[in-house]
Amino acid sequence: MTGRIESNLREFVYGGMDGAVTTFAIVTGAAGANFSSQVILILGLANVFADGFSMAVGAYLSEKADQQLEAKKSKDTAEQESPLGASIATFISFVVIGFVPLVIYIADYMFELQLGDNALIYSIFLTLAAFAGIGYLRAVVTGVDKAKSVLETLGLGVAAALIAYTLGTVLERIIT
Repeated sequence: MTGRIESNLREFVYGGMDGAVTTFAIVTGAAGANFSSQVILILGLANVFADGFSMAVGAYLSEKADQQLEAKKSKDTAEQESPLGASIATFISFVVIGFVPLVIYIADYMFELQLGDNALIYSIFLTLAAFAGIGYLRAVVTGVDKAKSVLETLGLGVAAALIAYTLGTVLERIIT
């Protein structure tokens, strides 16, 4: 199992971070623009699956291109990752981690919790936990400092969220 995680760590980190960041950007941007929870849920779910598929295709084609380039340079093709395996790992990671910012909106819709603006607060904390989890897993697998890895991942994720929220707020004011 550890070997499997190590061989797909790049795809897990890349896919998971992109899934969390892009979905969280949609959530925070839409919240900043005062969109309803239903609109946030529709945009978020569409993003998770469409962007997840796009990321998987990109991972497949990138890995295949790397292998073709390596084959052109030399005939040594030992121990190359499967392009299909890379794409599947990217897709799964993107979708699983990409759902995290939406979990509270899904629960709010399904169970009629009437969370209103509080849904964004819960989404923020869930997404921060996902960022921390990605950073922690990366640190455990690679053997780097756990605190530094978690803080780095959290910082980058928060920066993306702040950009999205700020743009959503500014654009909502300009457009309306």
